[in-house]
Amino acid sequence: MEYNETTALLVLDVQNDFADREGNLYVGGGEESIGFVNEQIEAAARAGATVVYSQDWHPSSTPHFEKDGGIWPVHCVAGSPGADFYPALHVLDDAVFVKKGVGGEDGYSAFHVRDPVSGEVSSTGLAEELEGIEQVVVVGLALDYCVKETAIDAAETYETTLLADGTRPVNLRPGDAARAVSEMVSAGVTVA
Repeated sequence: MEYNETTALLVLDVQNDFADREGNLYVGGGEESIGFVNEQIEAAARAGATVVYSQDWHPSSTPHFEKDGGIWPVHCVAGSPGADFYPALHVLDDAVFVKKGVGGEDGYSAFHVRDPVSGEVSSTGLAEELEGIEQVVVVGLALDYCVKETAIDAAETYETTLLADGTRPVNLRPGDAARAVSEMVSAGVTVA
């Protein structure tokens, strides 16, 4: 991938609950993508690109969680070890950081969150951080949820590329990963 000052690398949700085998919502093979993700972070930083890290950052009770009526096990509770970045991830101090789901919303996209009850959509503020950006590159976890939703949102405004080696799927249902890739391609995302 060629990076420059008009490129943003979005590193999505590389957190302990997703990337660690002991995590509450482990994404199979998630830790195997970290080396590739780190290479992209280093290349982006060298080229003067913007690097963005997103984190799920949920309250302990939210309609997003199965115990409160949602579909997911409790994960990435704000301030918990599960919400921390995976230790092997290279985290730059001068990056942009976005927390999703802070108020209990469904935070699949790094650009928007959605109230799970009312359906109301609001911004995370990421778009404002990307002033002057023309190209977005997406990596992280998980392919069929946060990566997909972020890439589709990005493609509305930016030339968007998903680097497949830098992500892994949940595959809650068989075929979710393939469907996610198809949806991204249909939305104008380049899958490399």
